[in-house]
Amino acid sequence: MNSAPGNKLPEIDQLWSLFLDRDGVINIEKDEDYVRNAGEFYFYPGVTEAIAIFNRLFGKVFIVTNQRGVGRGLMTEADLNNIHKHMENAIADAGGYIDRIYYCTDTDIDSFYRKPNPGMGHKAKADFPQIDFNKSIMVGNTTSDMQFGRNLGMFTVFIPSTKPMPDLPHLLIDLVSTDLFALAKALQKQQGAQ
Repeated sequence: MNSAPGNKLPEIDQLWSLFLDRDGVINIEKDEDYVRNAGEFYFYPGVTEAIAIFNRLFGKVFIVTNQRGVGRGLMTEADLNNIHKHMENAIADAGGYIDRIYYCTDTDIDSFYRKPNPGMGHKAKADFPQIDFNKSIMVGNTTSDMQFGRNLGMFTVFIPSTKPMPDLPHLLIDLVSTDLFALAKALQKQQGAQ
C-alpha cells in the first residue's frame, strides 16, 4: 500500500460508499478486447473475499464500469447482464454482495455517463440519496477511473493491474494498492485499530 505524500486511508464507517471499476480490478482484463461472456470472466485472487469484507466496512458497494463493447455491437446487453449475474453469484457464494452495478455502453467518449465523466456517480446518488461523495472511495486501474473519482470529490485508490503505473505522486491518485484484497485487509486492520 503506497500513498502520495501526506495521504493515508480515510477512517471509514457505514456512512461511506465504495465505488469499484470492474475490468482490471475485479476481473482479469482481456488485452485489447472485451470480456464478452461469463466464460471469459475470471476473478483476480481474493476479490470475492475482499468484497465480503467491504460489505462489513462500507454502507454501500457499487460497480461503475464502461462497457463500450456493447455499444460497438461486439456483445449484447444480455451478454453483459449474464456476466454480471455470474459475477454476483460468485460474490454471494463468498458471503458478499454488490448494491448496484452501473454501466455505460456509450461509444462517444464525451458521453456524460462514460468515465471519467461523472454520470454513473450521479445515477448512483439518485438511486441512493444517502451517498456522500466526500465519504466515498473510488478504486480503479486507469487514470480515467481516478478522474471519475476526482470529478465527484472521492478519495481515489489506484490498482496497477493491466495499465502502466503513472508517475507518483499523481494529482489524481491518493493511494496505490496491489489489489482489492490488500485494500480490504488494510481497511479492516485500520478499523480494528480504532
